[in-house]
Amino acid sequence: MLTVYPARSVITMNPSNPRADAVLVRDDRVVEAGSLQSLKPWLDKYPHTVDRRFADAVITPGFIDPHLHPTMAAVLLPMKFITAMRWKLPWGTEEPVTTQEEFDARLQRLVAEQPAGEPLFTWGFHPFWHGSMSRERINRIASDLPVIVWHRSFHELYMNDAAMEMAGIRASDQRSGSQVNLQQGHFFENGLGLAINRLNPWIMAPERYAEGLEKFKQVAHAGGHTTVGDLATGIFHFDTEWSALSARLDTDDTPFRTRLVANALRMASGGRSHQDVTELAAALPERNTRRLSFDRQIKLFADGAFFSQLAQMREPGYLDGHHGEWMMPPETLEAAIRTYWHAGFQIHVHVTGDLGLELTLDILQKMQDEKPRFNHGFTIEHFGFSNPEQVRRLAALGGQVSANVYYLHELSAIYSNNGIGYERASQMSRLASCVQAGINTTLHSDFTMAPAEPLNSAWVAVNRINHEGEVMCPEERLTAEQALAAITINAARVLRMADETGSIEPGKKADFTVLAEDPLSVDPTHIRDIDILATVFEGTPYEVS
Repeated sequence: MLTVYPARSVITMNPSNPRADAVLVRDDRVVEAGSLQSLKPWLDKYPHTVDRRFADAVITPGFIDPHLHPTMAAVLLPMKFITAMRWKLPWGTEEPVTTQEEFDARLQRLVAEQPAGEPLFTWGFHPFWHGSMSRERINRIASDLPVIVWHRSFHELYMNDAAMEMAGIRASDQRSGSQVNLQQGHFFENGLGLAINRLNPWIMAPERYAEGLEKFKQVAHAGGHTTVGDLATGIFHFDTEWSALSARLDTDDTPFRTRLVANALRMASGGRSHQDVTELAAALPERNTRRLSFDRQIKLFADGAFFSQLAQMREPGYLDGHHGEWMMPPETLEAAIRTYWHAGFQIHVHVTGDLGLELTLDILQKMQDEKPRFNHGFTIEHFGFSNPEQVRRLAALGGQVSANVYYLHELSAIYSNNGIGYERASQMSRLASCVQAGINTTLHSDFTMAPAEPLNSAWVAVNRINHEGEVMCPEERLTAEQALAAITINAARVLRMADETGSIEPGKKADFTVLAEDPLSVDPTHIRDIDILATVFEGTPYEVS
């Protein structure tokens, strides 16, 4: 039995057949996109039904976020949000908190409301809005209740005395170069790993973790996704994550698939070498299911968090003269990349600053000199700061870009005045240059670093409007069609899934996102406001409530 889905318009992202009036589906696959007349040979030969539920809507390929973190979302979504931006979630809206006084007042209310004996976890703190955080500041608000204030970046957190006692933090945990400041109760970058290990009994508690994953499913479906990429599987604990993802995201009521990419930094802990990890990672595809899959891909890390201003910057650096942090020392990163490159892996590297990008490009050049590879898929993840020369180098080396363009919306105004000056802040996420250079370029949310809403990411990429309403570097705007490609077919290419999804064409999975309006013809400033009506995952429709 075949099913025909007529629509007001079908945007296929197949350049040989860019528009259609209907899609013909058999089981989980696309048979053909065209008109009822052009589909007639199939309809005459096989029994079929015509499903007109989307007849007044616009069908696009299913949206793809190639870089987010289901487990990180599952950990953070049950927390109390105290953020400088409004967050619209399927179950409600969190209003912004933009001053130090408002933050402390909100924290005081949460402390008063917290059930006895339960530690309080908050997420969303940022010093540019909320002032300097410290162990002592939290102690003044809550002396007995364990309170953990997680930074907006996720890459750092603060604990009060009660939380540090609860987590078993001792003076011996303060080691040279450990990225831990016990006096301030501050754990950042690699020091965050220490904090996570001690806090896992609470943040990864089975009921809490399950609640968080169910919330993540709601968020992902509401955003119109049919595919997401977990770009650091094992960030907390690999086996625990795999077990929970299998139980919660590999179910018949999950309307999307997840491509998992192992976190090499975490897998190489506990005495394992990166050579050991290549063998472990190479065996992961043996676990693949319909909705959860690994490929020969790996995730590594260069410099620090963008939201924390720990990106490593070239001259002239930061306004206040501080420097960023390396998540992996340069020599360690190079050795790790060499191991995975020679083993034939597709390598994804977390890179935020232009110095971090320069280092990573230098290493990629060395790898190409040592062992030339084509179609290697080496991907710069996040791509915060760059310069035009680096874009040209990346194109020449065959790299890809997976960008978090939301940085521009939330941070460009405040980073202009309190970070790196106007010119470089306005040129965050240099996307048009990448597309013009022929680089496969996609957009991601890194959820919860940005809303898991591909249309919102596309809106930022097309308009480059920051939260104060200013257009930042219009020369780097994408067209609406380029932005739609970035959240569909280009994203599929980054995940090595373009043979299965990302466009509507014969033989690919029947993955669609159904919209109330045409994103290629509406006013560009309206793109993020288009209603998502439904998704179709492998031929099965799922309404978006």
